[in-house]
Amino acid sequence: MRQRVGVNVAGVAVVAVYAGLMALQALVLDPLAAVPGRSLAAILGHLERQGFDVAADVWTVVVTAAVGVVLAVGVAVWGIVDRLDPVVSAVLFLALLVFGAPVTFGTGFALGMDVADGFGKSGAAHTIWAGVLYGASLLALIGIPVVVGATWLRRNGRRGRAVVV
Repeated sequence: MRQRVGVNVAGVAVVAVYAGLMALQALVLDPLAAVPGRSLAAILGHLERQGFDVAADVWTVVVTAAVGVVLAVGVAVWGIVDRLDPVVSAVLFLALLVFGAPVTFGTGFALGMDVADGFGKSGAAHTIWAGVLYGASLLALIGIPVVVGATWLRRNGRRGRAVVV
């Protein structure tokens, strides 16, 4: 029971950190890096004066990040209430992190494209943090077969071994 709760709590925490960094990257870090020398308030004000819907951009990113956290909480509740094997819960959390990559890409379009259009900048990510998120998703993708394989070996590896006397 302790392991089951631990995996689920850790899974929610990791997904929440990922979602928080994704939102921070899209709404603060990337705009500041794209338009160096200006404050975030000055950047957003400039965009609003040009007719961009900054509030919609912010809500898009915040709601998207919140959906990821809600999904993680749902996985945790399911894992604890239905007493899922901790490995199954871990794989589900890893899958959520994998799907974070396309979500990160998508949230970059909200405010990122407005900054690109409003300031004549590239629409690409301007900080390393998007790469960190993509890297975390890649590690999660690699982690799924590693966790499944290691669990299978641990549970089935003893079968079929010859006993040496």
